[in-house]
Amino acid sequence: MNSKIIIITLLVLFATIDSKAQFTSQGKIEFERKSNIHRQLEDMSSDNEGGGGWFEKMKSQIPKFNVSYFDYFFNTSASYYYPGREVENPFKMFGAAPGAANEIYTDFNKKRVTGFKQVFEQKYLVQDSMRVLEWKIEDEVRTIANFKCRKAVAKICDSVYVVAFYTEDILVSGGPEMFSGLPGMILEIAIPRLYTTWVATKVEIYTPKTEELKIPEKGKKVNQQELYTDLMGSIGKWGKWAHRSVWWSVI
Repeated sequence: MNSKIIIITLLVLFATIDSKAQFTSQGKIEFERKSNIHRQLEDMSSDNEGGGGWFEKMKSQIPKFNVSYFDYFFNTSASYYYPGREVENPFKMFGAAPGAANEIYTDFNKKRVTGFKQVFEQKYLVQDSMRVLEWKIEDEVRTIANFKCRKAVAKICDSVYVVAFYTEDILVSGGPEMFSGLPGMILEIAIPRLYTTWVATKVEIYTPKTEELKIPEKGKKVNQQELYTDLMGSIGKWGKWAHRSVWWSVI
């Protein structure tokens, strides 16, 4: 009888330890950002009458996807998202990809964000409260970087759908770029109208150093609304592509 009690006690203890081990409140995440350049070129072609042949020729000369990586350090107080490891980039001849230099610091205690964003030649320092989105949580579940994640959807800029997958096993309501506000960490974001996804490739349990939670300092100081107004004032005449550029800038 005593041996049975000991065995049962040990099993309960191991189960408790295992259940607690899956939760984390600090660490480092690598996000892979993947954009379908061919689909973006198709949109450009449809927006520019007579330019279809040129765009089709360009599509035949470049890879379908542009891939880049970002690192995301976090704890329960703050997070820092910034460009990660470099990869061979066949698109450099066309200039930097939108948002390639983004750095986002989030203060979870004060519910504030500070972000460095370069839009063409202009550098901005966005300082604002954390964005509040009306997330709708759905039933779909998938596994990302060994974490069980649940689907949620929202909109930015009134009409641009965002699809997210978040995990409650990471006890921080954060995510890539300026996305947050779900009951756990966002490990995947998809914005169909930008033909782009951000997906966590790995999650490390790690205690970030002070210098790894860096607050950006350079750029023209604006809030999100001022950034939107400034961009629409300078590129609004571009038509549909003005809106795409703004979407890229406010994510």
